Amino acid sequence: MAGINRAEARAAKMSSRVSRRTTCRLCEAPDVELVLHLQPTPPADAYVPADRLKEPQDSYPLDLFFCRRCGHAQLLDVVDPKVLFQDYLYISSSSPGLEDHFQSYSDQVLAYAKPPAGALALDIGSNNGILLKLFKQQGLKVLGVDPAREIAGQATRSGIETIPAFFSSHLARQLRAERGPAAIVTANNVFAHSDGLADMAEGIQTLLAPDGVFVFEVSYLMDVIEGMVFDFIYHEHLCYHSVKPLQAFLLRHGLELINAERVPTKGGSLRGTAQLVGGPRRVEPAVAKLLTLEAKIGLDRTDVFKDFAARVECAKSETRQSLRELKAAGKTIAGYGACATATTLIHHFQIGGMLDFIVDDNVQRQNLYSPGLHIPILPPAAIYKKKPDCVLILAWRFAEPIMQGHPAFMHQGGRFIIPLPKLRIVHA
Repeated sequence: MAGINRAEARAAKMSSRVSRRTTCRLCEAPDVELVLHLQPTPPADAYVPADRLKEPQDSYPLDLFFCRRCGHAQLLDVVDPKVLFQDYLYISSSSPGLEDHFQSYSDQVLAYAKPPAGALALDIGSNNGILLKLFKQQGLKVLGVDPAREIAGQATRSGIETIPAFFSSHLARQLRAERGPAAIVTANNVFAHSDGLADMAEGIQTLLAPDGVFVFEVSYLMDVIEGMVFDFIYHEHLCYHSVKPLQAFLLRHGLELINAERVPTKGGSLRGTAQLVGGPRRVEPAVAKLLTLEAKIGLDRTDVFKDFAARVECAKSETRQSLRELKAAGKTIAGYGACATATTLIHHFQIGGMLDFIVDDNVQRQNLYSPGLHIPILPPAAIYKKKPDCVLILAWRFAEPIMQGHPAFMHQGGRFIIPLPKLRIVHA
């Protein structure tokens, strides 16, 4: 009886941490269709220390749905954001190339917005303040909002004031009253993270100055499908945005999409710029161009997603077969990249039992264990000490710099395996 009670208590606790929507997050229509089923996983960044290995880690559904009314792709199973974000580990500057990306980003935003000196720039999901530091260097007042308590505290101590909270319309009204309007509001890789996007949009509309701009970057659905970036689908990312549904959504909340461009970060992202409806800036031709391209590719058709799902399953089969053959031949295999995307890839491809360990460059990940499967995370030096025969690059979008950083591994006879977008094995 006690065992049953413990099982019931765990089930009740798990159910309290995840809820299922029945309507589209953008247009509220109930006409949503399952287009991609992935294996359930724990939260993608829930890497655990050794002293917590005995604590159970729940896995949650990871299914992609398509709204047949507005064309928005999304997860309907919503994990409690406190579970996902309050003890968040990811640091923006830990991803290769992102510091250069944000330097270019800040230059472009400032050139476009032309804010006066001392104007307010607010970043939603500001992480360690990597973007706000650049705005501050150009004479702006800056403020971050981020629910990851430890990271927010570190940012504040470094000179970038950061409120440890989830952004909301209520907080926006409070900030507007206390600090005035914002010339710039940014949200980078977080405008897909909230189940309450309508409330977030209302808050942005409240905060913006009459000539202010809202600039955001999100994973672009077109790149997810074209580039086989299925592993970017995990519980933090509730939305997989495209221009057509976004444009209509923003308009319903008093915001006008005035520019849209593709950028290469995160496996392919969309950078959008919006202003208050009736604002002073014209709508750039790039918006219409992307709308035309989306229609041509068929992002508003479910058959495109079903073809994508079939390609994912083919990649899974090829990778599993290759790793099984290596293990059958007595080869040892390590992984490279203890990133959030690795959780989706490992669980959906069902390859956790084939990896002896994973290495990662981020010291904050080292000596932890992977979500759910508890594969040990070690420093990159382990590939020379333990000498695995093969290294599967889980962070496959960074395969080239990873391989360039470890020529000695291949010179000693090692092989790199890149699983996506098409399986490759590289050796000296």
